[in-house]
Amino acid sequence: MAFGFKGGIGTSSRRLPPKLGGYTVGVLVQTNVGGVLTIAGAPVGRELGRYYLGEELEPEGSVTDRGNGSVMIVVATDAHMDARNLKRLAARAMLGVGRTGSAGSNGSGDYAIAFSTAPQVRIRTEDKALTRHIEVLTNDAMSPLFLAAIEATEEAVYNSMLRAETMIAHGHTVEALPIEKTTEILKKYGAIK
Repeated sequence: MAFGFKGGIGTSSRRLPPKLGGYTVGVLVQTNVGGVLTIAGAPVGRELGRYYLGEELEPEGSVTDRGNGSVMIVVATDAHMDARNLKRLAARAMLGVGRTGSAGSNGSGDYAIAFSTAPQVRIRTEDKALTRHIEVLTNDAMSPLFLAAIEATEEAVYNSMLRAETMIAHGHTVEALPIEKTTEILKKYGAIK
């Protein structure tokens, strides 16, 4: 479930310009989140009447979103980063989830992991040396990668919902996000033309 609708797997990526290293950041999310779905600043969940604490905040609200769930995020990059900065990159993915309106409720067990495919940072078990020299990005080089992770995570969440289909199993129906209504809401709020 994602914001009271069918969630699933979503992906997205960003590539930095050459002057910032030309690195790629790719994100895979498994959405299972609650909150008030927000797309490009438009309160989609509120407009559709499906959002966490809907009944408590507005008597007409529909409580199909209990706010619970655990989003899982995998961030991959080709930037040569050490474990410390990979941990920092993974943490930024949660900011992308927050942009979508996630409440991060008490029942959430959200987590993100990040890894680098850069050959410079690979740990080789056949190397028996007691020390090794690796070249990694400095902290000052991280901000563009952080922004890439945030943006790619946000988009991956939306992609997981926009590609989901209504599902019926064990006597329960989980509806997909209504694309036409969502498009109307985004137009109403000037998010798209």
